[in-house]
Amino acid sequence: MTRAVPERSASLHADPGAPRHIAIIMDGNGRWANERGLPRLAGHRAGADNLQRVLQTLDSAGVEFVTLFAFSTENWNRPTSEVNGLLDLMQSVIGECVDELHKRNVCIRHLGELDQIPASLADATREAVKRTASNTGMNLCVAFDYGGRTEIVRAVRRVIAAGVAPHDITEDLIRENLYLPDVPDPDLIIRTAGEQRLSNFLIWQAAYSEYYQTPAYWPDFDDVEVERALNEYKRRRRRFGALPEED
Repeated sequence: MTRAVPERSASLHADPGAPRHIAIIMDGNGRWANERGLPRLAGHRAGADNLQRVLQTLDSAGVEFVTLFAFSTENWNRPTSEVNGLLDLMQSVIGECVDELHKRNVCIRHLGELDQIPASLADATREAVKRTASNTGMNLCVAFDYGGRTEIVRAVRRVIAAGVAPHDITEDLIRENLYLPDVPDPDLIIRTAGEQRLSNFLIWQAAYSEYYQTPAYWPDFDDVEVERALNEYKRRRRRFGALPEED
């Protein structure tokens, strides 16, 4: 069943030109740590510490939805020590941040799978989602154990299991069976650390998203970097495949 998004409370400082939905590929934590002679997990910790700052800035700008790529289905292929460290870090971040996010009226959403992660982390994730479900502020969508292709395969399987005839399968029907069908497609996808690929992130939803990359590592993605991304988005002319209108 499609979840109804609560009507958002208005922000006093909202920017009318801001994108409604921003998705972020938070890249460069490991390189940030390596350049400082620190273990990779220290970079991930620094990246986690940057979350609240970025979210506050985007919330003030009036962004309604933020989707963070926290852990991909491919990240399981990293060294076991790093994977375990990332899982522990996610558990810590939930414990540290949920109270504050709840006070700020943020609605936490999860997209991805929960059956492979430790039971305690899965339970903490479900509890965070449940606790903030009625909040009417920003929707914070956390992609954890998420893969875009897996999401599409899962959606197709659900359609087939429902007995839908092939000629009745539509884009809308596929969308209705995605992880968060009520969340609008991202207007802007930001990737930090200079990489220029989607890495299996929201590949259905990103069909017409604007893409922005910055060389800044995620722990260094501060208010100034956010402002640059928002300003670049405002300069874009979104046409969705149509011819530009005559000026």
